[in-house]
Amino acid sequence: MRHRNKTKTLDRAKAPRELMLRNLASSILLYEKVKTTKAKATVVRPLVEKMITSAKAGDLNARRGLIKVLLQKNAVKKTLEVLGTRYKSRPGGYTRIVKLGTRSGDGAQIVQIELV
Repeated sequence: MRHRNKTKTLDRAKAPRELMLRNLASSILLYEKVKTTKAKATVVRPLVEKMITSAKAGDLNARRGLIKVLLQKNAVKKTLEVLGTRYKSRPGGYTRIVKLGTRSGDGAQIVQIELV
């Protein structure tokens, strides 16, 4: 039974799932929009929003927190320098999920997650 377990497992073990989400979050922050499945997009959305919120502070503590989560150095740099200043006055809601249709192979819902 999965009562009161809120995390989505995405049919993966803990370590591969977390690494996949960290890579996806880095891609979203670098390219600002990514096509993926609806399940992955809904799971990675809070991670991306937390990264941008911490980047708004722009201090050393925020940089170290981003380095812990994001794998690419240029993702950390862009998040702090570009996205942190862009969303300085926005209180939240940095991402948007747009439905694109279904994948022909397995019928999975494909969405585009993008920064607002």
